[in-house]
Amino acid sequence: MTRQNILITGASSGLGREMARQFAAKGRNLALCARRIENLQQLQQELQATYPHIKVIIKSLDVNDHPQVFSVFAEFEAELGQLDRVIVNAGMGKGASIGTGYFEANKQTAITNFVSALAQCEAALEIFRKQNHGHLVTISSFSAVRGFRRALTVYAASKAALSSLSEGMRVDLLGTPIKVTTLHPGFIRSEINEKVKKVPFMVDTVTGCRSMVSAIEAEKASAFVPFWPWALMRYIFKLAPLGWLTKMS
Repeated sequence: MTRQNILITGASSGLGREMARQFAAKGRNLALCARRIENLQQLQQELQATYPHIKVIIKSLDVNDHPQVFSVFAEFEAELGQLDRVIVNAGMGKGASIGTGYFEANKQTAITNFVSALAQCEAALEIFRKQNHGHLVTISSFSAVRGFRRALTVYAASKAALSSLSEGMRVDLLGTPIKVTTLHPGFIRSEINEKVKKVPFMVDTVTGCRSMVSAIEAEKASAFVPFWPWALMRYIFKLAPLGWLTKMS
């Protein structure tokens, strides 16, 4: 089925912004939210100029303001009539090795990537359960496969928690008209990693999001994207010794 009305959080930059562009090209109506409303306004103008037949609604949202998550999602639903797909994309990657004085940064990443993702899932599924249909998409990470060091320690743990949460929701909703997809992107160039210079298999934002959108449209339960090499690499990483992982983070 066509998911016509799509809500994307964290849509002001990076993967969220590019997914919005690609779904707009498919003729979908968009509900876009993020903290930086000026970026959303620019994106809205761009999309409505290029695709005048679609609706593009924008709202300011800090996903760490959990009551606001519920109110903004409800406002989008009211304005569009219904929500067919919600993409939980907002996240962050601040942090450092545990015990090195960066607790606040680590905590902020943990809250944003898991607790605030939970709030978004709760708000989306309340709407979907009422409608008795919908597609929830959570953006996890390849790093959810194993523990990582340094700046990725808390990030990877938060994404592993999100993947587990997503599978639990999938089990809970099995046999219903509500679907849950979890994406595990590999290295895709975006704002969150723009300062990282050398990483293996990095692809540009457009290419990476094309793979993400394809997996979302297929409504796969879980997908590693781009498929090559990340679908294979997950098995290698699961078996890799700890010493090998130090070279990858």
